[in-house]
Amino acid sequence: MSTNTGEEHAVLFTMLSKLGLEQFYPNKLTLRSLLEINKNSINEEAALSVQKIPWCFLRKLFKINAECRGCTQVSNSDDNEESSDPFDLDLYTADESADNEVNPLDLITALFLCADSFLQQEMALKMSICQFSVPLLMPHVNNSQSTLMLWALRDIVKEWCPHSLSESRDFVENNIVQAKIPFYSFVRLKNCTLSKSQILNQVLSLGQQNHNIFIHRDMKGGAIERHIANGLAEVCWYLPRGREHPDVFPDPIAFANLRGNISESLAQFTFLFHVSTATFVFLDKIEKEEHEILTSLQDVKSKLFLVVNRKDGSAKEDMESVRKTVKELDLPNSSVKMKDPRVNVVGFSEKLSAAINKITVGKPTMDIENMLDKAIDFGLSVDECTSDDQKKASEKIVKGIGVQKIPDYKNKQLPLQGADWKRLSQLEKEECRLKRPDTRAPEEYKSQLLEEKQQIKEKLGKQKLSDDMKTFINQLPKNDSKSRDFFLKWMKLKLDAHSRDQLSSLRHQWTEQSNKENKDVEEIAKLDRELLESSLGLEHYLREMGLIYEFSLQSQNCADEIRRLPGLAAELLLDGYPLELLDGDASNIPEKWVTDVLMELHIKVGEKSRLLVLTVLGVQSTGKSTLLNTMFGVQFPVSSGRCTRGAYMLFLRVSDDMQHQLNCDFIVLIDTEGLKSPHLAQLEDSYEHDNQLATFVIGLSDVTIINVASENSTEMKDVLQIAIHAFLRMKQIGKKPICHFVHQNVAGVSAHARTLTERQLLLDQLNEMTKIAAEMEKQPSIKRFTDVLDYDIKENNWNIPGLWHGTPPMAPVNTGYSEAVAGFKKNLLETVKKVKTDDVSRIPEFLEWVRSLWKAVKYENFIFSFRNTLVAHAYDNLCKKFNQWEWKFKKDLIFWQDGAKLQILNSDNKTHVNTWKTMVASKKTQLIAKIEGGRKEMDEKLDEYYKRKDIHVNLIEKYKIDFINRIRGLKEEFQHSVNNALDCALEEKKSSKEAQDIQSKHREMIEKEVMKLLSDREHRTLSDEQLKRDFQQMWTKVTANVSGLKELNISEKVLKQLRIHFSNRNFNEELQNITDLKDIVKGPFEVKSEHVKVGWKGLAVWQKEALHKDLQSFADTAIESCKLFVLGKAKTDTDYHDTFTKDLLEKVDDSLKGNLFQPKFEIDLKLHICGIASREFLQMHRHLLSRRDPRIQLDNYKPQYLLDFIDLYKKKDHCQRKANAFVRLCIKPAVEEYISRHLGTNIVDEVLAGRHSAEYSSRNIFQYNIQEELLQKEDFQSFVKFICKYEMYVKDLIFQHILQEMSEDKALCKLKSQNLQVIVKKMTDATERASKGWDGVLLPDNNESITKLIKNMRRHLTKDISISEEAEKTTLFQIQSTCHPFKESLVKSLSEMNEQLQEEFSKSEDITETVNKLPTKPQDELFNRVFGCGHQCPFCKVPCEAGGKRHIKHHAAVHRPQGLGKGRNHNTQKLVETLCTTAVHSEAKFQCADTNGEWYPYKMYTFIYPDWLIPPDYTREASDYWKYVLVKYNQRFAQEYNAKPADVPVAWRKITKEQALKGLKEAFNINPPSPLRSNPHVPRLVTLGPFW
Repeated sequence: MSTNTGEEHAVLFTMLSKLGLEQFYPNKLTLRSLLEINKNSINEEAALSVQKIPWCFLRKLFKINAECRGCTQVSNSDDNEESSDPFDLDLYTADESADNEVNPLDLITALFLCADSFLQQEMALKMSICQFSVPLLMPHVNNSQSTLMLWALRDIVKEWCPHSLSESRDFVENNIVQAKIPFYSFVRLKNCTLSKSQILNQVLSLGQQNHNIFIHRDMKGGAIERHIANGLAEVCWYLPRGREHPDVFPDPIAFANLRGNISESLAQFTFLFHVSTATFVFLDKIEKEEHEILTSLQDVKSKLFLVVNRKDGSAKEDMESVRKTVKELDLPNSSVKMKDPRVNVVGFSEKLSAAINKITVGKPTMDIENMLDKAIDFGLSVDECTSDDQKKASEKIVKGIGVQKIPDYKNKQLPLQGADWKRLSQLEKEECRLKRPDTRAPEEYKSQLLEEKQQIKEKLGKQKLSDDMKTFINQLPKNDSKSRDFFLKWMKLKLDAHSRDQLSSLRHQWTEQSNKENKDVEEIAKLDRELLESSLGLEHYLREMGLIYEFSLQSQNCADEIRRLPGLAAELLLDGYPLELLDGDASNIPEKWVTDVLMELHIKVGEKSRLLVLTVLGVQSTGKSTLLNTMFGVQFPVSSGRCTRGAYMLFLRVSDDMQHQLNCDFIVLIDTEGLKSPHLAQLEDSYEHDNQLATFVIGLSDVTIINVASENSTEMKDVLQIAIHAFLRMKQIGKKPICHFVHQNVAGVSAHARTLTERQLLLDQLNEMTKIAAEMEKQPSIKRFTDVLDYDIKENNWNIPGLWHGTPPMAPVNTGYSEAVAGFKKNLLETVKKVKTDDVSRIPEFLEWVRSLWKAVKYENFIFSFRNTLVAHAYDNLCKKFNQWEWKFKKDLIFWQDGAKLQILNSDNKTHVNTWKTMVASKKTQLIAKIEGGRKEMDEKLDEYYKRKDIHVNLIEKYKIDFINRIRGLKEEFQHSVNNALDCALEEKKSSKEAQDIQSKHREMIEKEVMKLLSDREHRTLSDEQLKRDFQQMWTKVTANVSGLKELNISEKVLKQLRIHFSNRNFNEELQNITDLKDIVKGPFEVKSEHVKVGWKGLAVWQKEALHKDLQSFADTAIESCKLFVLGKAKTDTDYHDTFTKDLLEKVDDSLKGNLFQPKFEIDLKLHICGIASREFLQMHRHLLSRRDPRIQLDNYKPQYLLDFIDLYKKKDHCQRKANAFVRLCIKPAVEEYISRHLGTNIVDEVLAGRHSAEYSSRNIFQYNIQEELLQKEDFQSFVKFICKYEMYVKDLIFQHILQEMSEDKALCKLKSQNLQVIVKKMTDATERASKGWDGVLLPDNNESITKLIKNMRRHLTKDISISEEAEKTTLFQIQSTCHPFKESLVKSLSEMNEQLQEEFSKSEDITETVNKLPTKPQDELFNRVFGCGHQCPFCKVPCEAGGKRHIKHHAAVHRPQGLGKGRNHNTQKLVETLCTTAVHSEAKFQCADTNGEWYPYKMYTFIYPDWLIPPDYTREASDYWKYVLVKYNQRFAQEYNAKPADVPVAWRKITKEQALKGLKEAFNINPPSPLRSNPHVPRLVTLGPFW
């Protein structure tokens, strides 16, 4: 190699250019860029060009693939060889292939020259793991000066067992550059045909499979000419395993190998000679220049060894040159090792290794760290000299630790993560679980815990920054990532080294104590604790930094420093540092810190933070972290000698070309501590800790890898059981991660086939465990593992061979391991691509999962219901959509029902009643099809909604069945309602026909008499007065005998329905004595002692009185609610129908559910309510009779007949008058009925679109608004009514909303006008169309055409209005006009009617009367939309907020103190302050009628009330609203309920109105704060509350 510097640089740049690396020189290639997930992460591309070779090498190296050094030539470079002439001599002399290949040593040299300091470290570490030699001296650095790669080797830590420790089975773990071990250098002279690298490989591999540690000429690419690698010195280490066989050397030894001859690399050779224990020079002969170099060395006698390759027939002068040098150097014969041509490489290697063993005894040792000064003395540079400042800063911190014990140091310098932080974690869990038995009430106990928590937080907040943490934070500049990285790396190296020393000493003490005959158990336990607590690494300082921010040290001089910490940590995450998510030592999450760090990251990446989260779970020390490291090239610690607890996450960027395919911007790797750790097994909470950790990380993950270690079957079963519980819990909330099982240490080409039985056995075990877990999780429908996850016995199981070929520390890595892991990774990412979904979590959603999952873990409650904000939003959004679909469905049915009723009412009166019955039956058949079509449409909409990928629908999968059931319920409800309406229409038609038949008979008589009267006076001249007198006499005579309609016995009909209702029960005797229901209701209903049912014996007098009072209160509420129902029916212009009473009794039955009473109470209550109903229904019936009474109807038409008589007598033109009469008597009533029919749905639409639109969009928002309004009103009686008469309160409120909406800007008038315009236009159009025949030609202008005109109009309007035939015949009696003038008059009359009605609407102010008379009650429609099922919490009486009546579980967003629901302590008669959400997670018990007076644990409430789901309050703020209400009105509630005031905790008294409102917002997920700290929403007993 030329010594000319310019030529050297030219050669270097030529090589870099050839490899495509020139842009990265010098040291510009970063580790971060290599860890990015790109297309090659899935598809391993072969090197199709020389420029691809470096990347192929790096990819394989980072996957620990020992074949990476084979990436030396373009993959198709040998394609033409087979077609070439093998006897063409030019083929073997030509050098055309040189452009397509590169020597692996040149490749490694080029990459190290282009890599930055941290990538160099990572490459050296990966090469060391692969059992490759690593660069010690690097050429071509700093103007051809060689560099000692001390920094690059710093990260290599090795374990070995020298023979001196073999008996104690102890081991040594050390950073290899700090290990004081013999150091041997191997160099060669120019004339040397013996491969020293091959000999070294053989020496190092004696006793086990030969491994190419050093690259040599017979390896792939080894024979390619080197261009830049000469002068490279590599180093590797022989490390004994502690057994005489197969160990070659009893102690560790370092072997250095200089590439090229010593003449070309004199500086490197001289350095190596001076730092080596011995130097071996390989040669055939010694030339003059080399002789001078060797003879110039000092102290050669003990350090220089010549390895002479004596060849057959070698020239005498060759040996003479060697002899001459040996003599001049005065080397003993033992320093010359002759390689005889008759001895093969193996034999000579044994001879050489024996010599090395002999030399080593008593020789000085050397560590690479201490070569630094020598390197500088010999003119070499050192790679780590650029980070001296950071090194000193880290040394200052570590030096401060000194000889003090790690726990003592932590208490002084890292105080925030000490006992207080751990106590805070315990308090938070205790606050959630309330496991500690305590005589105090749960709420008082919770308040005490809260107070202690607050005190600890204040104490931690006042903690001053320690000196070491000041130094640590100051060494992390925001804009200098290089300086920051050096400091953190130095800290890691120094701390790891210090921890190794401490732990080694403790392990030694533990071994000594354990080996004693008389073991000191206490001392051993103490050492166990010290081993656990003596972990000190970089993660502890980063943890402290997070806790400093968490507790917000706000002193003036450090506030800015603290505010910058999340941004700093976000930069570290982007730079590839892991973030501690879960502090395993305290089992807690610093929520504020984690939130703000990740939100800073979210901002830094421009909110492009879609995440794919992957985690590995398994037994400790089964290769979990190694698996992640191999898959993604990262460096999670695999053997630090410390026991780390918790979970860490690492963010890997996804390249632009893969972001769309993988549908994420980052892959997040979560590395956890191993489960079933023997180090942690001694801790009381070990199993619980594993369970929590597994649930937590599985819940966060999109992909979960279960690392199955066959050799740990018992532990593995525990891990699988834990994982299955976690998967079940995730399924409950709609999260379904991808799961793979990785079977480690399974090799062989037939492994997959041979392990089929084992995989089937695993599936059987999983099924068995799933069944058990499902029973424990109360999910009996789940029987198999495949019910939980999409699991395929072939696709979801992976066999991975062992990592090592042989026994470490000298065993080479197994290429099969890397290839199997690469195949697994490819399949995994391909699967992710296939199941790509738009519903991807970004950082804010991920943080919400962190919050929710951690809360669930703390509460030991994994049924998240609605407590997760994402779930809450998803559920609420679906509720809003569903309400829209439901209202559309219902509106369609209302319009169809109205049309069907009109068709029935408009049917010909002359047809037989059976024809009408047939029509109704036909309509009912059509109704079934109509409703079924609507149901299918809603089902399809629901299915389509659940197919959407962008709205987190997977999170509410479990609620789909509730919505399906609601659709089924709506179908039945609508069918019942419309069938009743059709039956009523039929009865109305029959009743109407009866009245019209009587009216028609007398009308014909009147018209006959009018014509006779007219004929008699035709030729006489009479005044108007005389005409009127004659007409009156005739009218009196004709109508004298007009019969009225018969009044029905409504009381009897209602009583009959009541008897039918009780027909299957033995109550008929009591009902037989009732003759008239009207006599029943003579005063208010009073509960008697015979009504009250005592739940169990031994009740105190006050308890019986309370039961009596509560039953009276219930009866009053039920009666009031039923009155509203009855009045709603009675105020409409319809007749009584038996379905009204049936529906009324069904409503009473619904209200009775869950209450305790004697049968006599039910009979008396229903009699009382039916008595009220019969009275109101009778009034309704009489009102209808008065409107249909023939005499009254005829009297109404009397003026019309009189005018007709006078006009006919005078032969006066009465065309316009007739038109006006027709419009007034026939059209106007129909128009008013049309408007009334549509107004109800119009008002609902108006409210849903108006100021209260948000409130009615979902029950959740309605509940929030109603409670907020209560808080603002501050009216005690309103609270009482809301709590005790919830239905009435809601109905009143809804009616007030309607009144507000309709009175604002004359909204009701406008709605009426809009409907008027619609129907007037229809009538005007109908009139125009009716004036023409079928052929489109105008009807003849004669009198007969008027009848045709009216008939056509009726036909065109039959679906819109019903025109009375009798009114029509009356108004058109003896019309003298012709068709065309009459049509014009009719149009004019319609216009005048329009104006008249518009005026009437504008003057009408009685909105209440208008709304109450509407056939479709808007207040009822809105009530059904927001009311829910009506069930109340058995403890606190909060109403269920689930929609419909067919949901699986009742639930409410926020529960109340039980005293507000009348719950009281049976000893003190004080109102109970405990919230049921607290009680069901405490050790408290309750007693009530449903438990037959037995005391029952609240925790087991589901056994008594299986339909209720009562999760804990996720924050204390959630229930602040009702705590505030109880405190404010404690005395008044006590008076109202005839009890004593509750003993409210002191902490509750501090809650302000603003805090109460804030808690309400958090409970109902209204404008939540930050993603992690938001508090979204969750999701009958005897009225006397439970006793304590």
